[in-house]
Amino acid sequence: MRFKALLFDFDGVLIESEYIGNKQIAEYLTRIGHPTTPEQSMANFMGYAGVDFLAKVEAWIDRPLPQDFHTARAAEDERVMAEGIGEVAGAVDFVESLPADLPKAVVSSSSTKWIRRHLDHIGLADAFGDHVYSGREHVTRGKPAPDLYLYAADRLGVAIADCAIIEDSIVGATGAVASGGYVIGLCAGSHCAPDHAERLRAVGVDIVASDFAEVTRFIA
Repeated sequence: MRFKALLFDFDGVLIESEYIGNKQIAEYLTRIGHPTTPEQSMANFMGYAGVDFLAKVEAWIDRPLPQDFHTARAAEDERVMAEGIGEVAGAVDFVESLPADLPKAVVSSSSTKWIRRHLDHIGLADAFGDHVYSGREHVTRGKPAPDLYLYAADRLGVAIADCAIIEDSIVGATGAVASGGYVIGLCAGSHCAPDHAERLRAVGVDIVASDFAEVTRFIA
């Protein structure tokens, strides 16, 4: 193993949630008079959370969001929390193949409630122990700031330079690169467009992987 710890983004890395969530956002914006495709939603909003996410959406439509946007988002979250979301191809086998004593953490813009629900759904409820970290709960500045990765590395007791970070979004990859970790840009999710690898390289990731088999080779 080349690295002393692994840090995993969640949505789009471990579970196939990015297209589902951005499809709902696009449909809502289109319905209120701002035609938006899921691909445009992913390109502009993916990886952001909280006030940063809302600011990006409001900049896209050039006006404040109606209050029922939050109601619609909450209803969608409840639906998928109840149903569960499946894994990104190969994610579960990859995590389960790692040495049991290898420090690892989830570093996500999503809430810890969301993360733990879907970890349970894909059978990884205990894989990360207490090391499930949220950019909206554990640090003041979420992605694309590097703070969440630095926080997780500190909690694991591993220098960030000795960590590999697996990210799929441009926003997340930007923060991961800034943190000083070794960044693997992952293009395994169904949401990744044909030019996604090029966009990841443009923000400075160390290497791009098309699937978890390639990740396995990179970290060996």
